[in-house]
Amino acid sequence: MTDPDGHGPQAATGDDRNGGAGAERSPFDVRKRTPVQHIQHFLHANPAAVPMIVVVVSVAVFAATIGPKFYSAFTLTLILQQVAITGIVSAGQTLIILTAGIDLSVGSIMVLSSVVMGQCAMHYGFPGFLAVIAGLAAGGVCGLINGLLVSMVKLPPFIVTLGTWSIFGAVTFIYSGNETVRSQDIDRVAPIMHFFGNSFRVGHAVFTYGVILMVALSALLWFALNKTAWGRHVYAVGDDKNAAMLAGIRTDRVLISVYVVTGLICGLAGWALIGRIGSVSPQAGQLENINAITAVVIGGTSLFGGRGSILGTLFGALIVGVFSLGLRLLGTDPQWTQLTVGALIIIAVATDQWIRKVSA
Repeated sequence: MTDPDGHGPQAATGDDRNGGAGAERSPFDVRKRTPVQHIQHFLHANPAAVPMIVVVVSVAVFAATIGPKFYSAFTLTLILQQVAITGIVSAGQTLIILTAGIDLSVGSIMVLSSVVMGQCAMHYGFPGFLAVIAGLAAGGVCGLINGLLVSMVKLPPFIVTLGTWSIFGAVTFIYSGNETVRSQDIDRVAPIMHFFGNSFRVGHAVFTYGVILMVALSALLWFALNKTAWGRHVYAVGDDKNAAMLAGIRTDRVLISVYVVTGLICGLAGWALIGRIGSVSPQAGQLENINAITAVVIGGTSLFGGRGSILGTLFGALIVGVFSLGLRLLGTDPQWTQLTVGALIIIAVATDQWIRKVSA
């Protein structure tokens, strides 16, 4: 009998060698996994597990070192307030990185969106709600530009967003005239812009609506990525774009939708940024792209695409917040925070490489 490729006789099966009796089992034994391999497979199937463990351990260590001052309800919710903007932006960055891309322009899009809101309300007489809509639309248009250049023109995401990072940043300064809109002017003309900076208490804990936005957005994107066809297509494009195309997925549409959604999320982050700092400043948050990439990488999302989770990114942002506040309360030099975050990035990438060996 000839094999399907026509390269000679096909090897006889166990049944053929035994006259069709079919009593023998395959000679290949299933190799048992070692405990380390079990851990690799668990972490491969649950990308958010590592950052979640790091958050719990780091909170426990700082609580034991600093004492009640650290693990009080007020301090822990303060961490949430400090990472809210990064958490929102990094949620959009996660979508991009899941498709094996990267977006260096998210910080610029966020600031440009906030400036559009401020300009529309202060100089064009837009009602507050319409000014916010205009800012969100600006974020979506910026995302659309990135998406078209990546999907249609076939330019590398790194190069595209490196260029648009500079372009959107320059447009922000030119459009605003490098002018800051003061907090009292916003309260007078469009108080809705301060909405995500408003807070409420639950016992001793203090939450801002920006924190609620971060958590709600993470939950919504988790559902979209895990329970919808669009989410499965995002993972498929990041895992193997050519295979996704052969499976009938319209990869260009998926990429454009991801960049547009990320632009809209950056618009939301711009709105939350106004609430956080109280004013509209063209200089605030320009480097939020670095913070977002840091949170995504530490959160366990693979830079090679196709593996990761929104929950992991949320934990990644919290890790940075915990270390920043914990080291500050210990009275250490701020450079130690930067050093620690850099080390965590390297460890996270090394861990991802180790976990990826399971699927190699």
